[in-house]
Amino acid sequence: MVCVAYPIYVIRPFRAQGARELAVALVVSRFRPVFSAVLALVAIWAAVGYWRENARIWRRIVMIVGAVFACVLAVLARVNVYELMFHPIERVEFVAGADLKLDKDDKLIAVKIGKTARAYPIRTMGYHHIANDLVGGTAIVATY
Repeated sequence: MVCVAYPIYVIRPFRAQGARELAVALVVSRFRPVFSAVLALVAIWAAVGYWRENARIWRRIVMIVGAVFACVLAVLARVNVYELMFHPIERVEFVAGADLKLDKDDKLIAVKIGKTARAYPIRTMGYHHIANDLVGGTAIVATY
């Protein structure tokens, strides 16, 4: 569970991250597929061994549920959750400046090419990181 949850907790937008904390999260992310697969195999081995001991049925059920949970986590450890969280904005939608609802402290990435200007809220860009757009006839990639 830690192999899946810790990197997601640390590497999320709008949260202060310490250098050591981030380094640990990246190491965990790197080795979690192998580590979680080994732990899933151990959980299956333990469940089979426990089943053979003729334990009570509720204990067998708990052990099987635990082994299935370990296998599910092993599969989730191979999913790149950051691609799911931080996907690029393919179709940027804009509203007129008068209709825009921003807090007074919101920051923007502003781009002006020729007479065309665009602004991308940092709050949105923090989750998507990339916005593909066409500004003044020029294809751009805004990133944060």
